[in-house]
Amino acid sequence: MGLQLPFLHTVSKKKRNQVICVDLGSRTTKAVLLERRGEIFALTRYALLDAPICERKLSLEQMADHLHAVAEALGNSTKYISVAVGLGDAIVRQVELPQIPLEEMRTILKVNHKNYLQQDLPNHVFDCYIIPPRVSLANAKSPEAARNATSMPKFKVLVAAAKKQFVDDLVQAASSVGLIADAMVPALVGPINAFESSLPEVYAKETVALVDIGFKSTSVCVLDRGELSTNRVVNIGGDQLTVGLAEAMNISYAEAEGIKIGMAPEVEASLQMNVLPLGRELRASLDFFEHQNDRPVSQVYVSGASARSEMIMQILSSELMVECKTWNSSISLQLALSGQQAVEIDHIGSQLTVAIGTALASY
Repeated sequence: MGLQLPFLHTVSKKKRNQVICVDLGSRTTKAVLLERRGEIFALTRYALLDAPICERKLSLEQMADHLHAVAEALGNSTKYISVAVGLGDAIVRQVELPQIPLEEMRTILKVNHKNYLQQDLPNHVFDCYIIPPRVSLANAKSPEAARNATSMPKFKVLVAAAKKQFVDDLVQAASSVGLIADAMVPALVGPINAFESSLPEVYAKETVALVDIGFKSTSVCVLDRGELSTNRVVNIGGDQLTVGLAEAMNISYAEAEGIKIGMAPEVEASLQMNVLPLGRELRASLDFFEHQNDRPVSQVYVSGASARSEMIMQILSSELMVECKTWNSSISLQLALSGQQAVEIDHIGSQLTVAIGTALASY
């Protein structure tokens, strides 16, 4: 279900009863264990683990050890694992391609990616998702609309690209600790899938923006009545907000991280100074969409650890001139959590958005 851009095509597509889905973060790795129960998906366990500290990229051994730790934290109940490919390792673009099979689309992109994606992407793997043509309700039943829906000269296609070496390394790292890489999905599409599942009416009928504030960067996707219209990555994340707050108030990073989420009035001015650059970048993305489409973005839904801060939500709402609200991506799932996890899910649910959206793309 949802957008499926899994990069891997050699793995059996047999429906899994359980799957581990991992959002590899720069500071915190988020993972969920989902179980299929008929037509329902149950969240049975989740884990937040410190990401390995590494100046450049993880070695194969570090990656393998980390994936093993994730599987262990989730109870080692399945060997199938799906991974969200981070914003720095995957790109997502919307293009037009001829009406040909998906396998041929991937081949065309492999040999002609610079023409279609305006970017030189050697040694990358590509995947495609054909966006269903939209037919307005007024014309949905007309013969002409039906003909147009089936005779479009080109498909509107969502294209994803990831470094082949990164994909190969993840597959090898998983295999070395007894896991099977079932799918790899761009992290950008995780919030889209989770949002469609959580708030289907809003997804299908409204024009909204999804903002996911990560550690190093923030993604913004504008969804126009169920279609991804604009997406962008902004190189400002929660880390920059915390560092700026620590410097402005002459306090430690850990102290700044704690009060960033809290509501201490004395930090408002310093926090606002650091959040405003992010707000301006997000507003520019909304402006681009609104000028191109002559449609306003009605609401902004924010996920990520920083979304837990009511003050950050207020500052963003003021800067964007649109209501910004946090949301819990687990609301569409049956919660089968035990102990402390059942108590804490409402608090940390916004951090699991990418992992849950990746899980939904894997089924």
